Amino acid sequence: MEQQNKLLTIGQAAKMLGVTTTTLRVWDKSGELTALRVGTRRGGGDRRYRKENIENYLKKKMK
Repeated sequence: MEQQNKLLTIGQAAKMLGVTTTTLRVWDKSGELTALRVGTRRGGGDRRYRKENIENYLKKKMK
């Protein structure tokens, strides 16, 4: 898998952004930073975030 397309767990993404996993769940629901859903977990699956999207979000917030 290419580095740009690497999927991060919610915990990994939260650590990169310096926020809690709860904050990421709120952002996902509001559309601030959407997650991909993988697996068959109740409620739609586990959240995964593209590393590229996290990096772009950080760049956007730095402006």
